[in-house]
Amino acid sequence: MDGKVAKRRKITDKSVPNALAQLPEFAEDSHMYQSLLEMEKRLDWTMNRKKVEVQDALARNPTTARTLRLFLSHTVSGQIWQAGEAGAEGVNFETGQGIPAWSLKVEGRLLELPNQRARDRVSPRKFSTLIKRMIVELDRDPTLYPDGNVIEWPRGPTIQQPLDGFTVRRTGDQPTKVRLIVYLEQTPEQYKVASDLGNVLGIKEESRIGIIQAMWNYIKIHGLQDKTDRRRIRADDYLRPIFGGEGIMFHQLPELVNRYLMPPDPVIIYYTINPTQIPPERPSAWDIEVKMEDAGLKNRIMVTVQSSKDSTSDLTKLDDEIALLSQSLHNSHTKRQFLQSFARDPANFIQTWLASQSRDLESVLGSGPSEGATIRAEELRRSDFFRLPWVEEAVAVHEGLRLASRGMQ
Repeated sequence: MDGKVAKRRKITDKSVPNALAQLPEFAEDSHMYQSLLEMEKRLDWTMNRKKVEVQDALARNPTTARTLRLFLSHTVSGQIWQAGEAGAEGVNFETGQGIPAWSLKVEGRLLELPNQRARDRVSPRKFSTLIKRMIVELDRDPTLYPDGNVIEWPRGPTIQQPLDGFTVRRTGDQPTKVRLIVYLEQTPEQYKVASDLGNVLGIKEESRIGIIQAMWNYIKIHGLQDKTDRRRIRADDYLRPIFGGEGIMFHQLPELVNRYLMPPDPVIIYYTINPTQIPPERPSAWDIEVKMEDAGLKNRIMVTVQSSKDSTSDLTKLDDEIALLSQSLHNSHTKRQFLQSFARDPANFIQTWLASQSRDLESVLGSGPSEGATIRAEELRRSDFFRLPWVEEAVAVHEGLRLASRGMQ
């Protein structure tokens, strides 16, 4: 075998010999064991199905709805009511010290889930990773403040340092209205559904897959799938304007849905900065729903899968042990039958056994009388074939060609 160790064939049969199972003294135990084997088969089928479902869930990245709490606050500096008696005398235009100014701070964080176990908690995402783009619009007199009234933060294509918030600083001592526009980063990508389709399906904003699933559910509930050609979808009174006819083919549904998808509306928040008053002690807060990947559930599934692998390894070892015990039971049953036959009629048993061994030996050696022709007799019968006149000439030609080829080399 060229030094290679032959792979040991794995024993998989765990059944009990039928002859042993039919014996009265083993009937009850054998029946219980067979029932356990049937139950194990059903359990294995269920476990394999659940394993496929878990793998499918991991591939699709489970999502959840979380609450993003957005905080807005501001501070002021250099205002008249802060300067006191010094007034304009304390202003340094070179360093900027004493110039009336204010700072707007925008922060955000995800709220923790209620009743969440400590081991299931994951590090929260930074605020900047939850938004695609943010625009801050300042409603100020353009004659006094011509520049810097629109501040935009877009997420760049390169990797950026995640941030918990942003700060906007401007000079001024007049009340300013702030309009904050936030474009959320959601998983899966959300779309606004046009009113024509949204009113039919009863949804305003959803992922592309969710909208297609809602459309398919509507078709199944109203029985719009053609009974003859299951690939065709018939239109009812509500879908006829959307389909543009009496029906479409099933594979055209995604393309049709895409026509009615639009970018979602941004979150718009209004805030007022009044530098003439003391800023509020607590920031103003708004709660926004964000759909994102459920990292906690994914981690729990991964832990379950890992523990399942360990359990599968243990179950495999137990299966191997059961198979070995079953094989040992088969061997013991064979020995038992052998000894019982010998005990009933020793002389007849020995004669029968010797005859069986003799036939086996004849088959191995190919000699001696047996049923039909033996191997050696067959060889002798065919040996005349190699004594025909052309055999010697064919051997000479072959040997000559072989020697000639060696000479050419």
